[in-house]
Amino acid sequence: MRTRASGLRRLSLRARLLLIGVAGVAVALALGSAALYGVLVVTVNHTIDAEARASAADVVALVDSGRLSSPIPVAGAQVVQVVDGSGRVVSASVNADRLTPLLRPAELRQALAGQTTEVPGARAGVNGPLRAVAVRAGPAATPVSVVVALQVGDVTQSQRVLLRTLVLTYPLLLLVLAVIAWRVIGSALRPVEELRAGAERISGSGHDERLPVPASADEIHALALTLNTMLDRLDAARERQRGFVADAAHELRSPLASMRTQLEVAERLGEGGDLPAELLVDVARLTRLVEDLLLLARVDSSVAPAQRESFDAVALLTEVADRYAGSRVPVSVTSDPRPVPVRGDREELRRALTNLVDNAVRHARSRVVLAATAPAGVAVLTVTDDGPGIPEALRENVFERFTRLDDARDRDAGGTGLGLAIVRELVRRSGGTVWLLDADPPPGLRVEVRLPHAR
Repeated sequence: MRTRASGLRRLSLRARLLLIGVAGVAVALALGSAALYGVLVVTVNHTIDAEARASAADVVALVDSGRLSSPIPVAGAQVVQVVDGSGRVVSASVNADRLTPLLRPAELRQALAGQTTEVPGARAGVNGPLRAVAVRAGPAATPVSVVVALQVGDVTQSQRVLLRTLVLTYPLLLLVLAVIAWRVIGSALRPVEELRAGAERISGSGHDERLPVPASADEIHALALTLNTMLDRLDAARERQRGFVADAAHELRSPLASMRTQLEVAERLGEGGDLPAELLVDVARLTRLVEDLLLLARVDSSVAPAQRESFDAVALLTEVADRYAGSRVPVSVTSDPRPVPVRGDREELRRALTNLVDNAVRHARSRVVLAATAPAGVAVLTVTDDGPGIPEALRENVFERFTRLDDARDRDAGGTGLGLAIVRELVRRSGGTVWLLDADPPPGLRVEVRLPHAR
């Protein structure tokens, strides 16, 4: 039972509704067909028995009045016999046997007890079975039995045809109903599928992303309105959070800039001993953190797409690498001299590449290599270092905000935990993706930025 329930849950909602509906209709049709067949059989048999008993009552009246003739007058194809107590045929209709009783002694006792008996038609020389009834007649001293039988071959054949028709049309009717139910259920669930597809398209980056509201005034319409109201509340809360981050970051810039200026002046004048130099590191880190927070807040709240333009990726990599001429490890560009045209926001991609190179320089042992290729119509920009790398299980986590690995938690390292989150957002705005891979050859990390290729 549990296996069946588990298998049913694995089906789609449309299939489950169809299965349940067809099963219910199948049971209802089966019961209805059985009831129809049973009622028709009982009704027809009752009518035949009533006709036979009416004829038997007429013959009983003739016997009781002493007016019984031979042959007995009958209507239609009725077979009538009058049998005495010793089993001898006293009188019969023209189509009945005058020598052999139609019913055997045991059958006659059952018929006299009120039971209807069916006998082969060969006893009366006719085709098909006979349905017979029997009643007592005559004086109590010398009673006789009146037997009336009707041919029911045509009736039995009609009942068989009806039964075959019900059995043959049952699966066809179920199939037609299943097709109709499949289309009706699909039409009823189409608004639900539209809601699901609309919910799947909502990424949280836009302000006007809402679920489609069906025109019909039903429960699905009310559900869509409720969900859109919930999205409005979530969007308002997100806007308040973004506004708070942006305002806080903006307000912190001025005091941080003032503190940095005063510390630099104190350091040059030799005031405060080593304190200005020590505090400058923390102030610089706080400044970078505030700038990153402000950039993320602006990117999150921006509804306008990035300003995409076509430019040479190799030239951009060279420009970024030149900024690290005096860095801890050398940063070089090894690319095909031919241009690799890409399409995107040049300034945002410059900031993304700068963040990647900052991370690479911070963790590299001896070198950082930049490259640009265009395989299969996609521009691929790579930043490769020979540092310790990032475990594969953690490569998706590092793109979350304020996430830093254990070896990057040192305050002096200068990381804010926002660099890769900014990279992903900026690259996404230009229609690209970011992937973290193992360096080739290891050890190290290779970051691939895949961007639309400008043809």
